[in-house]
Amino acid sequence: MAILIFIFCLLSVCGIIAAHEYGHLIAAIRNGVEVEEYSIFFGPSIYKRKTKAGWIFKIGIFPLGGYVKLKGEHDSDTQEGGYGKASLWVKVKILLAGVLINFVMGIVLLFISALIGMPHSFQNQFTVKNDEKVIHTSFANVAISNVMKNSPASQAGLKSGDSILALGIDRGHLTKIIEVVQLQNLTKQLAGDSVLVSYSRSGKTNEVNVQLNSAKTVQDSKNTSSPKGYLGVELSDQSGLNTYYRYTYSAPIVALMITKQASVLTYQGLWNIVKGGVGILSGNVTHNKIATSNAETSASQLHGIVLIVYLLNKLSHDGIRYCIYILAIISLTLALINVLPIIPLDGGRLFLLLVTRGIKRPLTKKSEEKVNTFGFLFILALVFITVYLDLKWIGWF
Repeated sequence: MAILIFIFCLLSVCGIIAAHEYGHLIAAIRNGVEVEEYSIFFGPSIYKRKTKAGWIFKIGIFPLGGYVKLKGEHDSDTQEGGYGKASLWVKVKILLAGVLINFVMGIVLLFISALIGMPHSFQNQFTVKNDEKVIHTSFANVAISNVMKNSPASQAGLKSGDSILALGIDRGHLTKIIEVVQLQNLTKQLAGDSVLVSYSRSGKTNEVNVQLNSAKTVQDSKNTSSPKGYLGVELSDQSGLNTYYRYTYSAPIVALMITKQASVLTYQGLWNIVKGGVGILSGNVTHNKIATSNAETSASQLHGIVLIVYLLNKLSHDGIRYCIYILAIISLTLALINVLPIIPLDGGRLFLLLVTRGIKRPLTKKSEEKVNTFGFLFILALVFITVYLDLKWIGWF
């Protein structure tokens, strides 16, 4: 059953990407702009056919996105029926259609999730207590999201992505860990002791001895630039992922409010990534190890397709409820990122279009291609960074 749910979720992610590009397609056709090709994914085609409408439908080999190729797609083109010949308003509608579809899809999926049961996956998640019903609860693991350098956890070989199962003085006195607060309290009680930690990595259970930091060490570090913990890890509180909350009359309100919260958290996370990147650069230039370490922690929030597939596989065991919820968040995130003024994303192309219209100097075809190439290389570099960080988070590095 878990395999079927994983396949369903993976195909649904592809569907979210396809829907985004389909928004561009429909907006173009309805506004008189001719479509030449509609592709799901990039690269050489594994499936290709010409539709009755005259445009080519294609499925590429690399699952990193998709595209719609329009006739006269450069802003300076003057072909009849082409994108370049269209009015500014038509171009705006075409560029934002994919973003709008993903945003609406995210809200609809959150509405469905609220009706069938959704997790509380982030702090202070919006809820309507009078209409909330707990429908499913089971054991969940506490995952390590980041391991501090030179910490007890680091020295013991624990890695990001490991799930803490139990902890205690010896094998006969292990306490099963089901939530972050419990682990934090337990390590505080056992401060300075050598403890046995049972953890899961890639589905395999392991045990390791860890010498926890003492209470004095933790206390003395609180007012420094690099405070220490007893175990020395940042934890992902997944204890609520197996408890689901169903709503009835308030489901639309819950969906809209969580959309608002998720949007704020997404942009806060992106800002942390920007600060992290700048911090890593300045830290390396000035040889400031503390600044570099803190920046790497911020940048580690950046994740991509590898982590999505990994989490879908891991969480498919949690049933269809969580998959619906995570698909909603993916759809919202795709919309929120695509609207940013980064070329060649939709928001970046719109930003460039409005700027050139504002100064009344449209880019030539050659100049536009150069700008788009630079932007594409930036996005490609970002993809490689996210793949590296995803693999590091999973524990492959």
